[in-house]
Amino acid sequence: MHIGFIGSGNLALYVAKGLVRSGAIRASQIIASTPETKKATVKEIKQLGVKFTKDNKVTVQESKLLVLAVKPKIIPFVLDELHSFITKDHLVVSFAAGVNIASIEKKLQADAKVMRGMTNTCCAVTEGATVYATGKNATDEDCQVVEQIFGRVGTVEEVEEAHIDAVTGLSGSGPAYAFEAIEALSDGAVKMGLPRGLALRLGAQSLIGAGRMLLDTGKHPGELKDAICSPEGATIYALHHLEKGGFRSLLIDAVEASCCRTRELQVQGSEEETDQESIKRSIREDFLEQNGILKRESG
Repeated sequence: MHIGFIGSGNLALYVAKGLVRSGAIRASQIIASTPETKKATVKEIKQLGVKFTKDNKVTVQESKLLVLAVKPKIIPFVLDELHSFITKDHLVVSFAAGVNIASIEKKLQADAKVMRGMTNTCCAVTEGATVYATGKNATDEDCQVVEQIFGRVGTVEEVEEAHIDAVTGLSGSGPAYAFEAIEALSDGAVKMGLPRGLALRLGAQSLIGAGRMLLDTGKHPGELKDAICSPEGATIYALHHLEKGGFRSLLIDAVEASCCRTRELQVQGSEEETDQESIKRSIREDFLEQNGILKRESG
């Protein structure tokens, strides 16, 4: 199986890293493409030993499994470009947030096999969380291929497409919530006297251990939490502070906000026509902003 990534940003990089690291596939069996050859991630992708080209059509021609790893607003342009090159022999898996299967299928040939999924950057350390939903032409064999490949870089489950936006808000964005939490926890520990490196290591391991304990025991998180809270102990005092600050409510709001934004992005990925000049202008602006040359006004 040769895997091609249309797009060479962080998602393509982290998934490729995980696949190579896990031994699921050789780097030489992966190809990635983007016309943005100066992206920092392109350099890292090449260093992995992954093939790289600036021509998306080459990626299609050299791959059987095609992963769409571009921003939602680029999807219509990419599909218009590749319509004649993607055949029934390809399996197309899109990780573009908010872009539904129907909008992809209508851009491709009638017999194209399409799946929509969501994963996260933790694939890089083989701890990713991946879900997928199938289009009208995808087969059981195609599902097995996706599960075998992404099962090597974490967990993978089939879901109804209607659930994928919520998955995006939970596990797609989830690592960012965790990194924010680890940083804040380490700040608290530094405030109380711990060295920064030690604080970060302990904070990260605490989240890893808590997640593993939940999955391995199958117990409700409330039950595991209660086991740590001894009467009049330090933990229950700490949890009281979190409750006063609206900790649980903020996390619920965060998942909801990410999910709602994903649904807004669907409009960009479902455009019937593509304005290539506006897309090129957007790409240029993204590049300038990433390099500190351009500052966009908020709102």
